[in-house]
Amino acid sequence: RRDFVAAFDEHASAYDSWFLDNQNLLASELKLVAHFLDKDSEILSIGCGSGLFEMLLAKDYDIHIKHGIEPSTDMAKIAEKRGLQVDISPAETSEIAPNKFDIIMFNGSVSYISDLDLCIKKAFDALKTGGKLILIDVPKESGFASLYNLASAVDSWAHPLLAHISPANPYPIELVRSANWRTSDEKIKLMQANGFTDLQYAQTLLTHPMYANDQVQEVIEGYDRGDYVAICGYKK
Repeated sequence: RRDFVAAFDEHASAYDSWFLDNQNLLASELKLVAHFLDKDSEILSIGCGSGLFEMLLAKDYDIHIKHGIEPSTDMAKIAEKRGLQVDISPAETSEIAPNKFDIIMFNGSVSYISDLDLCIKKAFDALKTGGKLILIDVPKESGFASLYNLASAVDSWAHPLLAHISPANPYPIELVRSANWRTSDEKIKLMQANGFTDLQYAQTLLTHPMYANDQVQEVIEGYDRGDYVAICGYKK
């Protein structure tokens, strides 16, 4: 499996282009990302990528995220141009001051982190008492992840098994190859094992992936049907 940092370095512009080609899907995911966030909070975005979501959160929701961690230099450079202060390093080895943040979020980055247990431990230490951790990602059991895993297995979107069931503008295969999708249950257990309590869940992208970009979709509670899921837990 290709090193994901190299993949994101090489395809940084393709990442943004995919979202901008799927505007309704982007708006649906942005709604979910904003769902558990609070204005006027000190927020850290781990795996902030190009800072696209952070830029749109400020523009559309008046939620301002100033700090990010991102291992891809090319992605981080774009994020910095969009106003983020970015620590260019893997989440596992980044240094975060204890009791510093009100909210830490991983948006779409969970599947590119090798040692999620360690990262959740570090997030717990970096949060203030009463702070919250939000994991937002495509769950392994979802329709999108099933398609991604199939595309990765056959190493192409142009395969008969994927004909007539793939989205019109699929996620770049180079980035699909690099991902390790996790189930919601796996993430929930890791959060609970590391001391997070009062877990809450929200989800969007409730249609088959083929139709995910047809219209902006709502956010509903739970994690049993959405292809994009947010899990929020508190440090008591």
